[in-house]
Amino acid sequence: MSKILQTIKDKARKLNKNIVLPESEDSRVVQAAAQSVKEGIARITLLGNADEIKKANPNVNLKGVTIIDPKTHSKTAEYANLLYELRKAKGMTLELAQKTVLEDYTMYGALMLKADDVDGMVSGACHSTANTLRPALQVIKTAPGTPLVSAYFLMVAPEGGNKYCPDGCFIYADSGLVQNPTSEELAYIALASAKSAETIAGITPAIAFISHSSKGSAKHDDVTKVVNAVAKFHEIAPQYNADGELQFDAAVVPEVGASKAPGSIVAGHANVLIFPDLDAGNSNYKNTERMGGFQAIGPLCQGLAKPINDLSRGCHMEDIVAAVAITALQTAIK
Repeated sequence: MSKILQTIKDKARKLNKNIVLPESEDSRVVQAAAQSVKEGIARITLLGNADEIKKANPNVNLKGVTIIDPKTHSKTAEYANLLYELRKAKGMTLELAQKTVLEDYTMYGALMLKADDVDGMVSGACHSTANTLRPALQVIKTAPGTPLVSAYFLMVAPEGGNKYCPDGCFIYADSGLVQNPTSEELAYIALASAKSAETIAGITPAIAFISHSSKGSAKHDDVTKVVNAVAKFHEIAPQYNADGELQFDAAVVPEVGASKAPGSIVAGHANVLIFPDLDAGNSNYKNTERMGGFQAIGPLCQGLAKPINDLSRGCHMEDIVAAVAITALQTAIK
């Protein structure tokens, strides 16, 4: 296990948070629930029928995992009423709310979080990002003063390290949610990512705004968008070191950074990479994972009033456990 992940898990243990996992139909989730409790990372609430879960996972020790069946739970009616009150202005009826909480366990988990019965939720192992984020945005909503929800991946360097990753990890954002952010949105994505770097990864953010251009080497509206994002970021978060526009190699390779952006304190040493759009962010995280051997944890959500995190449907059990620990730590982000 990497030093970064060990530190994250150690910090999560001290918080003793309760994280709900709504996808008990997925064996990876059930195994992750058991492993999270075994390691003491968090208290786990698993949604589903206990007999069915245990029958489908006979070799998984679920001692210490709380299993709640929405069909029989004493608070199901309360959650349906809560959903109705939150969404009636949008056309939600009480009958539809009652039906929804029995059919959509991700929504059920979000309502548990809204009611303060759990501290966070991790979903998405067998559902799309939209299935996870729709309840998050409808029920939990954005944090005060935060204009948008974004997503990042914690990219953990392989064992043995990587010479361009002295901190042991990168933050890649947005690599999972915002399709084509504006300059202002990029700036706020960078601010959220800087806070994630500090609170979750425990690193001092060095933020690079990525482009196909470095310091005016190309002229295009896409480049101008990134340049304006950097200016906006310096305006809203002058306490952080950030630079751009920078090409990927100029951001992380010291000699290239020194050549393409001489005098920059970020170029060649970036650990938080802000991509100009989802095409760049998503492709880069997958390339770094598959060809660079990094562990990709996420997409992890930023900007919600309470922590809910998505998972890649190609995730491994260990990724879910890591997401549980990160979700616990996100309760401390202000």
